[in-house]
Amino acid sequence: MTDIIVDAHQDIAWNFFNNGRDFRQSAWAQRRTETDPVFLQHYGYRMVGLPEALIGRVALTCGTIFVSPRSLVMYSDEKIYYETPQEAYRLGVQQLDYYHRLSDEEPRIRLIRSQTDLDEVLASWDNKANPKNRLFGLVILMEGADPILEPAQVEEWYERGLRVIGPAWSSTRYSGGTKALGPLTYLGRELLENMAGFGMILDLAHMAPQACYEALGLYEGPLFSSHANPLKFCPDRPDRNLSDEMIRLIAERDGVMGVMPFNMFLVPGWQMGDRKDAATMDTFIAVIDHICQVTGSARHVGIGSDLDGGFGAESAPVGFDSVANLWDIGPALAARGYAAADISAILSGNFLRILRAGLPTK
Repeated sequence: MTDIIVDAHQDIAWNFFNNGRDFRQSAWAQRRTETDPVFLQHYGYRMVGLPEALIGRVALTCGTIFVSPRSLVMYSDEKIYYETPQEAYRLGVQQLDYYHRLSDEEPRIRLIRSQTDLDEVLASWDNKANPKNRLFGLVILMEGADPILEPAQVEEWYERGLRVIGPAWSSTRYSGGTKALGPLTYLGRELLENMAGFGMILDLAHMAPQACYEALGLYEGPLFSSHANPLKFCPDRPDRNLSDEMIRLIAERDGVMGVMPFNMFLVPGWQMGDRKDAATMDTFIAVIDHICQVTGSARHVGIGSDLDGGFGAESAPVGFDSVANLWDIGPALAARGYAAADISAILSGNFLRILRAGLPTK
């Protein structure tokens, strides 16, 4: 198989419903139509589209189901928010249906619900396969579990294809989260029990530190942090990014940490609207290298880009113009002295290990 990228976090459905961005269309082409300065200030220059993903050898991503509580809506033009669990459920199902529709209507997209589905996508990237037949795999990840009405409903979501759950975004009925510190709630503990019954993957991203520590002690199934950076690089954001202690604990569970090419999480004090060139590819590689040094190997870090997840190309380091540039991470790691096997693990192998562990055989 040719080297590929696995990206553990992209808000594909949210971008469709909130921003009118069709994943099947080229990001570069659609940029020409997104000229409203207010829209661009809020959501940035588009980076993600299927054509660019395939150019960049992104073979698989975790596509999120994400809805925001109304109390945390930042802009008057936001459309995807909820006030009640029932509203969160309705919006979550709408996004789940969108992923099914993408898979049904676009021959190049496969919804990954099993190891068999995963193997089909990976086989399409074999060196001997026709490049025109390469597939893009989608694993569905819920970012913030409020669309799950009660823990017992995990089974319904699982049967419809959900394979990864992050209990928190900000606080939810299940967990403390970003800007809303707190523990796992009683419902959160019950949620983890039901997830474990299906062998689902736990996403620690956005969980408040107390909740994250509790989850690491309670959950025995596969886990990762889909998109967060080391706290060392952004000490002003302790409720969002991970301390070295937390990184070591994730590694002890053989988990993986997906890192983001987002200047706010790379440069202390950087704010939206600040200079793009405050960070470069070398800045991003330093983040990956730090995790490898903390954990003692290249086994516990991968890519969780979150591109277009509230920021665009203007807020990513120099060298990142679209999702296609994720492929440039490999040569940059090689220039840093990383061996080919370690580069392959960082770009795809580490997250593939966790995904395979959390997927049923068929």
